[in-house]
Amino acid sequence: RQSVRENDESRRRQASQAKPSEGGARRMLSTLEKGVVSVVSHPGVASMGARALACQARGWVSRRWKSAVAEPVVGYGIEGEADMDTVLARVAAAQAEFATYSQEKVDEIFHAVALAASKQRVPLAKLAVSNTGRGIVEDKVIKNHFASEMIYNKYKDLKTADVVESDPARGWTKLAEPVGPICAFAPVTNPTATVIFKSLISLKTRNAIVFSPHPSAAECSNAAARVVVDAALEAGAPEYCISYLEKPTRALSQRLLHHPEIKFALATGGPGVVEACYESGRPAIGVGAGNAPALVDESADLDMACASVVMSKTFDNGMICAAEQAIVVVDAVYDAFLEKLQHRGVYVLPEADARKVGDTIITDKLKVNPAIVGQSPATIASMAGVPFPEGKLVLAAEVSDIGDHEKWSFEKLSPVMAIYRARDFDEALRMSRDLAKHGGAGHTAALYTDPVKHRERIEAFEHAMPVYHVLVDSPSTFGAIGDLYNFHIDPSLTLGCGTEGGNSISKNVGPEELLNYKHVAEKRENMQWVRVPPTIYFKRGIIGDALADLRGQSERVFVVTDKTMKELGLVDKVVASLAGCKVHVHSEIAPEPSFTCLREGIAAMSKFKPDTVVALGGGSPLDAAKVMRLMYEHPEVKVQDLYARFLDIRKRIHQFPKTGTLIKKLVEIPTTSGTGAEMTPFAVITSDDGHKYPIADYALTPDLAIVDPEFAAGMPKSLTANTGYDVMTHAVESYVSAMATDYTQALSARAVQLVDKHLAAAVETPDDMPAREAMHNASAIAGIAFANAFLGIGHSIAHALGAKFHLPHGMCNALVLSHVCYFNASTHPTKMTAFPQYKFPQAKQHYAELADALNLTSKDASQDDKLIAFIARLEELKARVGLPLSIKDAGIPRAEFEAAVTTLAEQAFDDQCTGANPRYPLIAELEDLLRAAYEGPPVIDLAKL
Repeated sequence: RQSVRENDESRRRQASQAKPSEGGARRMLSTLEKGVVSVVSHPGVASMGARALACQARGWVSRRWKSAVAEPVVGYGIEGEADMDTVLARVAAAQAEFATYSQEKVDEIFHAVALAASKQRVPLAKLAVSNTGRGIVEDKVIKNHFASEMIYNKYKDLKTADVVESDPARGWTKLAEPVGPICAFAPVTNPTATVIFKSLISLKTRNAIVFSPHPSAAECSNAAARVVVDAALEAGAPEYCISYLEKPTRALSQRLLHHPEIKFALATGGPGVVEACYESGRPAIGVGAGNAPALVDESADLDMACASVVMSKTFDNGMICAAEQAIVVVDAVYDAFLEKLQHRGVYVLPEADARKVGDTIITDKLKVNPAIVGQSPATIASMAGVPFPEGKLVLAAEVSDIGDHEKWSFEKLSPVMAIYRARDFDEALRMSRDLAKHGGAGHTAALYTDPVKHRERIEAFEHAMPVYHVLVDSPSTFGAIGDLYNFHIDPSLTLGCGTEGGNSISKNVGPEELLNYKHVAEKRENMQWVRVPPTIYFKRGIIGDALADLRGQSERVFVVTDKTMKELGLVDKVVASLAGCKVHVHSEIAPEPSFTCLREGIAAMSKFKPDTVVALGGGSPLDAAKVMRLMYEHPEVKVQDLYARFLDIRKRIHQFPKTGTLIKKLVEIPTTSGTGAEMTPFAVITSDDGHKYPIADYALTPDLAIVDPEFAAGMPKSLTANTGYDVMTHAVESYVSAMATDYTQALSARAVQLVDKHLAAAVETPDDMPAREAMHNASAIAGIAFANAFLGIGHSIAHALGAKFHLPHGMCNALVLSHVCYFNASTHPTKMTAFPQYKFPQAKQHYAELADALNLTSKDASQDDKLIAFIARLEELKARVGLPLSIKDAGIPRAEFEAAVTTLAEQAFDDQCTGANPRYPLIAELEDLLRAAYEGPPVIDLAKL
């Protein structure tokens, strides 16, 4: 009764079919019989009558089901063209069902099949030899055992179903899905072990598989398939998860390979089979031929090398494709090694006999004679008509040539090998390479050497060999298939040969090659940061106290400045505060410093050998000092590498070296209220041809910033206006940047407020020190903000415009900022900048927030009204501090502008600042923006927003 209940579902499925399948009937009988046996053996069934009744029940069950399947049935095999479509439709249905199985169920099936195959290793080995007439039963037992036990042990814990990896915190999931149904070829050389191996890796990955065995090995290959399928079904696998061609032919194999239900091909066999798979149009994994050389040098353990080669070459009569096909021995040990080989059973043929054997093993078409594959050496000698001493194990010939004219230099797939003598290791290496290339590229090569004394030879061998399985002091038959003589070559009976061998894979094939991996990535935002100089001092008149930090730490101070600072006496204030230090003043920094200017400064540093750098001035000396320090400490750095563009400063192609190895501290003291350079990792350097290059990396960040408004007290009105509007642009662009954060926006907004309130006063009343101090602080605060949120196309355009027409940087920002705000404010831009935390176009909202920060409208005004008010305020401020209202007003002739506008747009597009702009611009859009800025303030069309 228990047996019937457990098989109720199976019986219903059988009842729904006119003819129950042989496999289904067999499974039903097996389960019912087990139930009867359990009754008979139960200790509670004591009477003979009860046992007799149980036995009668068993007989009834057997007769009943034998009657039900008396008529011929297809089973799980494909008999021919007539039933291929029907069987493959069932295979496809099995694939769909199998793909829903849990990892636990898959592992249960995997275990059951491996165990069943292992138990049948001897009968299958005997059948393989009797069916094919090739190989050695005892060795095929090992192959079958390897294909079941080693494969199971290696992959039993591998996750192959549904979710195989996940990282919830980072929002990532990896799922495995089957690639099948698979068409798999089984070669005559490994007819049963290959079926076991491919079945296991397919079942482990929930793939249905259909075998096309070699025609001369169909009986044993299909027997192995039946062992596997019975165990799989018993463990709960779906019917038709494994099928096979009952009577394979070339035409039937081709039909199977090209059948629409087949989704993947897995080829192990001759070149024709592999090429057919790759040419089928199916995704495929094929493996190439081997012609493995074994190099033996004078430091090798000759006894071990000899034993390994003979064991490897005689295994299953040499039918493993990784087996040694030739031995290359250096002259110093050649005679000794040859003697050991002969002692171990290698028969070295006389020259005339060697030619006969060569002509027998390799055909006139330069192919391996299929009749000799896997045959004993005595049989091959007999076929060649040469004598063979009793008790010998391997046929060998001493040869010297490699190529088509020397048949002993080919792959032989039999206990036959060539022996080469080399003058020294270098010649042996060349010969081994040539042998591997001659029909075995990509496969296997072995080296016997002393790995302690000659690591360099191992390295030379691994680099010289055109193969992907390089073995050291290992029999290549066992070393290449993995997991026996090494730890890191995966066990497999399908060895990829990579592109050298015309394959798509260069590793040993395993379950992971039969999986599609689906990667599910949930949106996550990148880590953000706020990085500033470690120490910031700010307040009026603090220079002496601030520089006191250097006392006792700095001995040699190099001051970077310009001639104006020296003439104004500001350098003297700094030097006076550096009492006790040896000071060198380098005052040769030009406005917009060039590469030449930097090189001259670095040369002066190299001569003075400072441990501290103090930069004093506007943006030019401060920027120059950052780059000079870096290149002084790292003279190998090229200036051109420093301005390489990046999308993410942490992932840039060119990584900046760390600073601080020679210069303990970089101190920056601004004398203008504009660049904020004392707070930032940025520098702008002008090439010798006049092009400006923004350079950005946190390695450039100063160690100490001193924000003392006393140093800005004497700024002229025009300089105050230009640098002050630069501060406003820094603050506005960093506020709306795609990389802006709550941290940076708080700083940006405060800087906007300070500039709006104090810039005009600082320009109109130069001695208004509270206004000066507020602007100095605003510059530093905005510097911190844009050092971490970055800027936008306002600065990109200003860099190009200033370099072309020699206009002050702050003025260039003022000429385009309003237009940039209008451009960015669109809620339906052509392109939005891609950055995970920037979820949708938000610039208009952010501009409205800045309008609120300045109390420009009522709080309940629309975003459009707030945007208009904010742009109007920017234009008003520009006019109040005396800056031109348009590019035309700046004195640029229209003809010159129009001639340059396309180049300006392209340069702005490729500027480093463009990447963080909230709206990703097209070059044509930048041209339009520039033309609008040439005429005057923006004309706002709300429909475009």
